[in-house]
Amino acid sequence: MDLDLGQLRALAAAVSTGTLDGAARSLHVTPSAVSQRLKALEAATGRVLLVRSKPVRVTPSGAAVLRLARQVELLAADTAGELSGDGSDARPVTVPIAVNADSLATWVLPALAPLAAEHRFDLYRADQERTSDLLRDGTVMAAVTAEAEPVPGCRVVRLGAMRYRPMASPAFARRWFPDGLTTDALAGAPVVVFDREDDLQHAYLRRRGVTSPQVHHVPSSADYVRAVRLGMGWGTIPDLQLAQPTDVEGPDLVELDPDGATDVVLHWQQWRLHSPALDRVAEAVRAAARTALTS
Repeated sequence: MDLDLGQLRALAAAVSTGTLDGAARSLHVTPSAVSQRLKALEAATGRVLLVRSKPVRVTPSGAAVLRLARQVELLAADTAGELSGDGSDARPVTVPIAVNADSLATWVLPALAPLAAEHRFDLYRADQERTSDLLRDGTVMAAVTAEAEPVPGCRVVRLGAMRYRPMASPAFARRWFPDGLTTDALAGAPVVVFDREDDLQHAYLRRRGVTSPQVHHVPSSADYVRAVRLGMGWGTIPDLQLAQPTDVEGPDLVELDPDGATDVVLHWQQWRLHSPALDRVAEAVRAAARTALTS
């Protein structure tokens, strides 16, 4: 196949922005030009690459071409930086990364911040069990993920573990667990769950024989912890967030089950592609993980 760089950029921009209009603004062309480039790319590959929904989404064939488009963009940006000498005239490299919410709220942003002057980050939040899916479909170049098996075309490095503990406010514990964490008490007590993909609390309850808990969904890491501190329910909270300052007055949270801690092992997966930009990001993430996560 003889694929045009402008057509590949149109595909990547459409997926990044979610619409053809957004891609046009990003590429400084008209929506009609983006549409024509995408049609030409589909004609060159002989495949339908993009579903024109809102937001647009790639087909399985489109995922393969999107990976190529992202790789070409990255290598072109690396080369431009190398040719510019000191990099002062080079366009910053955009690095799309998938990260689980709790890592994003605690240790990942401090790792990336020192690189923000030379790179642009496009962060996608997803459950650690599903961030690798964004690698497979070409949406991101790297991911913090619970998946230890390398995604095809990627290499993987173990980062460490985030330790989660079942916690509650003292008043909540007194009200709902006066006789301890019995099966009946756990079945009746409200539990705070991040979102419908979050299985940490449900996994703990299944181990305790509870299958139909009373649930509050709070899909924000900071607000999740705040909800537990405010007594809306109990929840499993990572040690890293327990150490963060809070605006909720009152006594500290209490650990409900000293033997109930769960370690979520995280890995860094990135494209098996030689790129100075991506390698710098990977090293920054690995260095931060060595400090923040348990071995």
